[in-house]
Amino acid sequence: MLCAVMNVGTSSFYTWQKKPKNVIDINRFQFDVAVKETFKEHKMTLGSRRMVSELAKKGSIIGRYKARMTMRRLGLVPRYPKKFKVTTDSTHNNRIEPNRLDRKFLVNKINTCWTTDITYIHTHQGFIYLAVVMDLYSRRIVGWSIADHMKTSLCNSALQMAFWQRKPPAGLLHHSDRGSQYTSYEYRSLMKDMKMNISMSGKGECWDNAPTERFFRSLKHEQLNYETFKTKKEAKLSILDYLAYYNELRPHTANGYLSPLQYEKETRDLVSGFC
Repeated sequence: MLCAVMNVGTSSFYTWQKKPKNVIDINRFQFDVAVKETFKEHKMTLGSRRMVSELAKKGSIIGRYKARMTMRRLGLVPRYPKKFKVTTDSTHNNRIEPNRLDRKFLVNKINTCWTTDITYIHTHQGFIYLAVVMDLYSRRIVGWSIADHMKTSLCNSALQMAFWQRKPPAGLLHHSDRGSQYTSYEYRSLMKDMKMNISMSGKGECWDNAPTERFFRSLKHEQLNYETFKTKKEAKLSILDYLAYYNELRPHTANGYLSPLQYEKETRDLVSGFC
């Protein structure tokens, strides 16, 4: 009668009944733990597709249906991004360069195209600002700088960090928005010394720098939006924690669900000029 009510075949019921209950429960418990730990490890942002990919790396091969049903049963709901404000100040008379990148974000060689931008983080002590430099090849953040101002020196520090860590060849394409920091004489001189070619987004075209904007969106909706910072130091530590997670562990669709560091490691022997 129960099988008829639940629309379950009697043979399936008897097969299940003969299985050792403790083995079934242990396997399910261990799988649930793995799903919960993976979800937490990735800042509670994994959907079923990325959950399948991350579990496969740990040796658990499942389909999207099982991942989706398991996450639903465990109450694991991914975080979704919130809107953010643009920090670009383009009200200046500095020289503007054309958009040489032209939204060609798929790059097949390391250290050939970098993008950069600035964002802000609110604390009870006031705002702090983060400037980053991204290598489009792997989406790795190769340089960053954090300060309580958004002067040109903030951007200079991020670019200098990237340059000395990676030592790129001459001719690297540097892409930014039209912000006064990036169009300033000081920043241009720095790029000239580093033998970089310059590219800038169109006026009001945030999509011209989409990968870097996407990084900021991930930073905020995966971590910063869920924290309250009493001090600037707390915010800085949280940013540094996310940068380490992003580069080392966070799966990226452009990298075949590998993190930036994993992707560079996988392709190390195939790409010349690796630093």
